[in-house]
Amino acid sequence: MADANIRIPEEAKDRLAAIAAAEGLSLRAYLARLAETLLTPAERAERARAALHAWNGYTPSPSQQNALDAELDRRLAEARGR
Repeated sequence: MADANIRIPEEAKDRLAAIAAAEGLSLRAYLARLAETLLTPAERAERARAALHAWNGYTPSPSQQNALDAELDRRLAEARGR
């Protein structure tokens, strides 16, 4: 596996290194493990859809989802305008 350099503030690096050390891991190993446990926004959305479907069987079509998103955006814009 190739390594990558990531620039973060020194304080953040020190905090992450301390957390890693407390768990008996190197910073490299800790960040690799952290990356494996976090979900991308798309993965979170998919899990939410699956949970909703398991809970009540609701599975909106893409066009229904777009309409619902547009309605939510409209209501949020309306609420901000008040």
